Amino acid sequence: MLDKVDQGIVDCLVEDGRMSYVDIGKRLNISRVSVRDRVQQLKEKGIIERFSVVVNSEKTGKTVSAFFEVDCEPASLVKVAETLVENPSVASCYQMTGPSTLHMHVLVDDFKSLELFINEELYALEGITRVESHILLRRFKSRSGLKL
Repeated sequence: MLDKVDQGIVDCLVEDGRMSYVDIGKRLNISRVSVRDRVQQLKEKGIIERFSVVVNSEKTGKTVSAFFEVDCEPASLVKVAETLVENPSVASCYQMTGPSTLHMHVLVDDFKSLELFINEELYALEGITRVESHILLRRFKSRSGLKL
């Protein structure tokens, strides 16, 4: 559990990962040193894993965002997942509940690139028993609350 101050720090950093400790302190009415110490503790506890940049994928040419549910033979699940995560088009890949199912988010330049990914990368893998795809039409919110 996070106390109110730690949650405030996390909220500030989710809003802007480059927000200074001084600005966070002003917003939360605590000292810069207190913010620094609490951020360090949050990192040590694994609550803050890392600081990163959120890139707008559309502005970098990745205009098609697709989600896949990929069912695998149980013995092939890990190998399929390890192969897929090496593909630069795969933004995320998770094992989900169900019959050896992977949930995957893919970002590609266009629909031709998506077709190539599906036919040449995904369907070429041994051990996949079913693939279901969903094309993103519009994003209302992502985890960070920002458009990706």
